[in-house]
Amino acid sequence: MEQPTYQTERVWTLPNVLSFLRLAGVPLFVWLVISRQGDVWAVVLLMVAGATDWLDGFLARRWNQVSRVGQMLDPVADRLYILAIIVAMAVRDLVPWWLVALLVARDLVLLAQVPALKTRGYTSLPVHFLGKAATFCLLYAFPLVLLGDGSNTFSQWCQVIGWAFAIWGTGLYWWAGLLYLKQTVTLVRTLPPVADPARLGRTG
Repeated sequence: MEQPTYQTERVWTLPNVLSFLRLAGVPLFVWLVISRQGDVWAVVLLMVAGATDWLDGFLARRWNQVSRVGQMLDPVADRLYILAIIVAMAVRDLVPWWLVALLVARDLVLLAQVPALKTRGYTSLPVHFLGKAATFCLLYAFPLVLLGDGSNTFSQWCQVIGWAFAIWGTGLYWWAGLLYLKQTVTLVRTLPPVADPARLGRTG
């Protein structure tokens, strides 16, 4: 597998600061949804988070600031937002708990692969297009479902479109997870164990 290339080991770059700010918005989103203090503001927060998700990657590449920390922060922020969204909405009875279990189970499958990856010097795998597409669908699905919590025509349309994105996104999310699992198996079979995983670990 092609080794990732990092352009800097710095932590406090503007792209990384944007990623940290995106992570800081997770508890605010949960509070807005559970406390019913403003579903529209919760959706606006998600839109801002989505914009920074694109912007930090663009700036990192444009300014040659692709970093190890940034490569780890990006998927972590995406998964935390998805987890925060579905749990908060399940508490509001807007989505079923079985859907929460289905999405969390996929991430647990990926988490279970980490020990095997570390034996080959990796801490994670490169994010591929299918994984990004799945995250895109889910990050747009649940805000629409949230806006669909009403009885007017706009809410009904949001509900229909939101659930369409949710179904496709969940399917793609698991498909991407299975592809990551296949990549892990390939790494374990083709690469020899590293002498010291703690020292030689690298992020995909």
